Amino acid sequence: MKNILVPTDFSDNCQKAAHLAIKMAVLYKAEIHFLHQLHTPVDWVKLNKTDEHNYPEILKKIGKAKNSLRGLDKEAVDKGLTSRTFLEFISDNNAIATHTHDFHHDFIITGSKGTEKGFLNEILGSNVQNIIRKAHVPILVVKDEKVTFPFKNIVFVSDFNLDEVSAFERVLNLAKKINAKIHLLHINTDSISNNINNGLQSIKKFVKQFPKLENFEMHIYNSSTVLGGIENFEESNDVDLIAMNSHMRDGVFSVFSKSIAESVTNHSKKPIIITHL
Repeated sequence: MKNILVPTDFSDNCQKAAHLAIKMAVLYKAEIHFLHQLHTPVDWVKLNKTDEHNYPEILKKIGKAKNSLRGLDKEAVDKGLTSRTFLEFISDNNAIATHTHDFHHDFIITGSKGTEKGFLNEILGSNVQNIIRKAHVPILVVKDEKVTFPFKNIVFVSDFNLDEVSAFERVLNLAKKINAKIHLLHINTDSISNNINNGLQSIKKFVKQFPKLENFEMHIYNSSTVLGGIENFEESNDVDLIAMNSHMRDGVFSVFSKSIAESVTNHSKKPIIITHL
């Protein structure tokens, strides 16, 4: 984690995400970029200064955005970080993915209120799904619940195939840095011919790839859906962060397909990190 992008509309959840991003940037000694995008009724970049005054409401929004970006930048710089701010007037389904590629970001942290409100829905048209589909770096989404950092309990939800080893290494790296406990959660759904013993064997085989892994627990939950299994787990366990992957295998969606990752991200109240395989 060397270069973190923080897309924000300065809403409560996005502000929580920005503060979390600063803390994580300090932890990893990473550079941090704050990005705000504005919808404008015209191509704002091509307007001259005289014509800009024909849109006083837009000018007001620009002024507020610049002030808020300066505030985040100052907070980051005061922590000893290298920080940059970006105010863009072009927003489409590819905007954040393009920005991430252009500036070589390797991590995204943002806030969302789910399927109906929030920056990601307003800017991208279908909430966090577009980032999950288009940005090829891990994304951490902060939701309505209070963020506890350093995280104490990280839940890694997986079917524990060995092609997820590299993604788990990122989660393990974070856990080690903050001394967090990892909960390895396998969910048996109606769509999988499985049982508790088979689930445990999958986790045990997976864990053998990490002989130095110590601070962890294994869990098997039965549920008709992955989302339902996660919710059931949360009811009886302390959870600070949910981690899961999204991918396709052999052209067929697995239980942790992008659509499942999107659903969990939209409906979970906990912070969630999605890694692409």
